[in-house]
Amino acid sequence: MIHTAVLKKEVLENLAPKQNENFVDCTVGEGGHAEDILRKNGPAGKVLGIDLDPQQIVASHWLEATNKDRVILVNDTYTHITEIVERKEFQPINGILLDLGMSSAQLVRDHKGFSFKVDQGLDMRYNDEAGYLTAEKIVNEWTEEKIAEMLEDYGEEKFAKKIAKNIVEQRKLGRIKTTFQLIEIIKDATPSSYWRGKIHYATRAFQALRIAVNDELENVKRVLPQAVSLLAEEGRLVVISFHSLEDRIVKQFFAEESKKGTIKIQNKKPITASRDELGKNPRARSAKLRVAIKI
Repeated sequence: MIHTAVLKKEVLENLAPKQNENFVDCTVGEGGHAEDILRKNGPAGKVLGIDLDPQQIVASHWLEATNKDRVILVNDTYTHITEIVERKEFQPINGILLDLGMSSAQLVRDHKGFSFKVDQGLDMRYNDEAGYLTAEKIVNEWTEEKIAEMLEDYGEEKFAKKIAKNIVEQRKLGRIKTTFQLIEIIKDATPSSYWRGKIHYATRAFQALRIAVNDELENVKRVLPQAVSLLAEEGRLVVISFHSLEDRIVKQFFAEESKKGTIKIQNKKPITASRDELGKNPRARSAKLRVAIKI
């Protein structure tokens, strides 16, 4: 499955790469955004691509073949961006991109359990070495109250308590190990009207589990101040979020930094996908892009 990077035109316009400038792509994925930057920042400008998922680093290696020594790829969490930049002596930095979405390849990977469309084990870690916590551990070992709180806070799931109760009841009969098992548990805990909604009835629960496993919201909070600190004067920070919790964190951080006088906010309202892009890539419908310039 080929992954299409979202808001490519808008990212390029707002990063505004010029000749010989350097950029960090904190979630390089399969290299879609990085490729566009590299077309604009030659002949000596570089891109530092970071990704926690080792398979995404492998998927972006083609950038090295086409851009020689202008690409540096690092398999690590973007929360280590300051240390990575220092280790790679990657300065000055004229722009940083943080795309918080998942790729199509990650969704269908055969052993991770990110997708409710395929029967897989309940792992949901981007990196197998990232920690011991998995979605399977959460649904089988966390308390009913803690599961409900996670579903409410991270998934904004209105049937969180009913789903949590059913999870705890079902695990008494045997360990919950697969995505299809969990989907049935969610279905049994929700009304039939919920099954016919615009989004799949398991979407919010799966989102919540993924966020919890990978500590995604806290990681966004950790990386944003580092990004501002690392940018050169007039450097640009572009963030793409895919659900309201992430976007809220970015919006609040930008507002606070703007008051401090460290950044200038470029767009009061988030930039969203054009009608043309939505027609070609429906996954872009929830993407929100915010931009700030270092003062």
